[in-house]
Amino acid sequence: MPEVRAFRITRLQVWALRAPVAVPVATSFGVMRNRPAVFLRIEDGSGAFGWGEAFANWPAAGAEHRANLLIDDMADLVLGKSWDGPATMFRALEAATRIRALQCGEPGPFRQVTAALDIAAWDLVARRAGLPLARALSPDAALAVPAYASGIHVDAAASEIARARAAGFAAFKVKVGFDSPAEPGKLHDLASGLKAGERLFADANQAWDVATAEAFLQAAPKGLGWMEEPIPADSVDADWQRLASGPVPLAGGENIAGMAGFDRAIGLGALRFLQPDVAKWGGITGCLAVARQALAAGLTYCPHFLGGGIGLLASAHVLAAAGGEGLLEVDLNPNPLRDAICPLGAGTVTGGIWKLSQDPGLGVTDLPEELHRYVTLVRDIG
Repeated sequence: MPEVRAFRITRLQVWALRAPVAVPVATSFGVMRNRPAVFLRIEDGSGAFGWGEAFANWPAAGAEHRANLLIDDMADLVLGKSWDGPATMFRALEAATRIRALQCGEPGPFRQVTAALDIAAWDLVARRAGLPLARALSPDAALAVPAYASGIHVDAAASEIARARAAGFAAFKVKVGFDSPAEPGKLHDLASGLKAGERLFADANQAWDVATAEAFLQAAPKGLGWMEEPIPADSVDADWQRLASGPVPLAGGENIAGMAGFDRAIGLGALRFLQPDVAKWGGITGCLAVARQALAAGLTYCPHFLGGGIGLLASAHVLAAAGGEGLLEVDLNPNPLRDAICPLGAGTVTGGIWKLSQDPGLGVTDLPEELHRYVTLVRDIG
C-alpha cells in the first residue's frame, strides 16, 4: 500500500570497511587483497531505519570513494525529501544523477550508491511493516532459496568443493580463465567427482576473446551447468549468439546496467541465466524487475553477489520474492564483513537451501561490534 511504503529520509550514515584476508581472492582480471564493503543506514523522521550496501570490490580504492559519494553527491538529492515508495526514489535518482555521472565519466559509482539507497529504503519500509523484505515484495514468498558456493579458484577446487559440501551446498561455481589450455581437463576431473544431484558451474570473468571461449566450451565437461561471462560483457551480439549455439549454457548480467541493457540481453536470448548484482545496479527495485522479466521470457534469475552481508541478504530476499528456479550466489572465501552479518555456518544452508530470517526487513539491526575494527571511514549527515 502506498501509505505503508511512503518515507522521508532525515539521516544518512555510511561506513567504508576493509578486512584483511590471509588468502587473496583471485579472478582472471585481478586480485582482491582485502575484502571491502560500504554499508549505508538511512533513517526517517519517526526513527524507522533501513540498511543498504554499495558495490565496492573494484577499483581497489572504491570503498572510500563510494562512501564519500553517498554523502557529498547524493545527500542533497534525498535528505528531507518525501517519496511515496522506494521505486519512486530509485527512478528519480537515476534521472537526477545522469548528468553528474556524464560530467565525471563515472556512471558505475553513481549506479552503485543509488542501489545502496534503494536497498536501504526497501529495508526501512519492510521493517516498518513488520514483514521480512521478501514478503513485503511478494506476500507468498517462501523464506528459503536454493544456493550455490562460488568464488572457488580452479586450482583449489577439489578441497574447496569438499568444504562447501560439508557446509551444506550441493552446487559449486569454479573460477577459470587463468590457464585456459589446462582448465577444461581440471573441470572434467571436478565433474567426475560430483555426488548424485550436485551441479558444477564455471566463471571466466570476461577472460577470453570469442574464439578462445568457443574452444574452451567445446572442451568443457558435458553437463556443465553454465559458463559465466566467457567474453567481455560489452561484446557484440554476434559473438554472444555464436557462443550460445555451443554445448554449454551462458550466464551473465553482473556487468549489465539499466533496464535498457537488460531488455537487450533478454531479447537477444544468448544468456540462459540472468545475474544482475543488487549492489551494482538496480538495488531491489531494478533487480526484481529484471528477475520478473527474465522469468517471463523463460530464463532463470540467479543474482550475482560477492560482497558483504547486507547485500547478500538483499540478494536472497529478491530471489525469494521473484520465485523461479534460480540460485543464490554465496562466496565461499573468508569474509568477516559477510560472516558477522550472515554466517555460513549454524545451519544457514541445508541440502543446498539457504534459509531466510523471519525478522522484519533484512533482519539487520546494528553494525555488528566485531566489524568496527575494519572501519576506514565513517560519514554521518542529517
